[in-house]
Amino acid sequence: MMGLKNNWTRRTLWTLLILGISWTVNAAPLRDLCDIQGARGNMLKGIGLVVGLSGTGDKASAAIQAQQRMLERMDVDVQTLSELSSSNVAVVMVTATIPAFAKEGTRIDVKIDSLYDAQSLEGGQLMETHLRGPGTSDVVYAVAQGPISVGGFNIDGGGGTAMRRNHVTSALLPMGAYVEREVPSRITDGERLMLLLKQPDFTTADRIQQAITRAFPDGGAMALGAGTVRVDIPTSQQGNLVAFINQLMQIEVEAPMPTRVVINERTGTIVVGGNVGIKPCHVAHGNMTIQIAATPQVTQALPFTDADPVITDTIDLTLEEEDAYLMPVGGASAGEVAAALNRLRVTPRDMISIFQALRRGGYLDADLEIM
Repeated sequence: MMGLKNNWTRRTLWTLLILGISWTVNAAPLRDLCDIQGARGNMLKGIGLVVGLSGTGDKASAAIQAQQRMLERMDVDVQTLSELSSSNVAVVMVTATIPAFAKEGTRIDVKIDSLYDAQSLEGGQLMETHLRGPGTSDVVYAVAQGPISVGGFNIDGGGGTAMRRNHVTSALLPMGAYVEREVPSRITDGERLMLLLKQPDFTTADRIQQAITRAFPDGGAMALGAGTVRVDIPTSQQGNLVAFINQLMQIEVEAPMPTRVVINERTGTIVVGGNVGIKPCHVAHGNMTIQIAATPQVTQALPFTDADPVITDTIDLTLEEEDAYLMPVGGASAGEVAAALNRLRVTPRDMISIFQALRRGGYLDADLEIM
């Protein structure tokens, strides 16, 4: 069994997705370096119901009340709350980001998270949920509905046995919401627009200014700081802003491009940038596992009495701590980093903790992004 586990671990770790760009100076188009001020997404939120669960829903009374309100909106008369059961229903928080310029009918992704004590959202369907803007806004910008994807499972075999994979109280609904209302966006006054650097840097801002001035000498640009460049729109281009912005964002500028390590702790996924580097260091990572087992023990009542048997639980506690040894870790490319970390023979979830510790210690030459 241990051999199978090690083989699975090695196989999983070697499936790290190798993506990204190095911190070397490369020519990159402006669309990879900058965003246009005003052209940003907006956060949406709503409270919804997930139905169709297999007995893993909420036990909270709020779930019963939410069912009653939903059924009443659908002209189903509910006489008393005792008629309803919440075992197959969960109250959830539904969130999404509506991109700039999204028109009515555009489909966007939705994130779903349990609000109460549901054990799992696996196999559920999100009922019609209205997504509103930030704060106390009552304006509905999108409507979400559809079958959700958990990315894991939670199995209860009875008798105290259970198996769980990944985080089953959070889920995704890819392309599950339709935009109902456009969020107003303004990116220019017709004569100028502002570029916001994704990674503020004085050198990069100056290079962007020079590149734009060379490309549009009758317009020009001015770096206002490490993170902002003002672009003056040429008079000849002011009648066709879409074409101008398209040409502008294709201008190539020499700039350092960052590398990233992207982590999804919910599913145990790790994405490592192509030239992520780790400075030489030593790492030891050991796990502590505490297993608690309750064994029912029945004590029969005295003969010729009406007393009931007494049932007590015998608690067995087992503590296991894995051996951990300091191992040298280091590398200047994704391949070297993967090989060094694989020598630690740890699971992807342990790997996530190691990446966080490396970043905190200053040994990881990359941005750490957690999904």
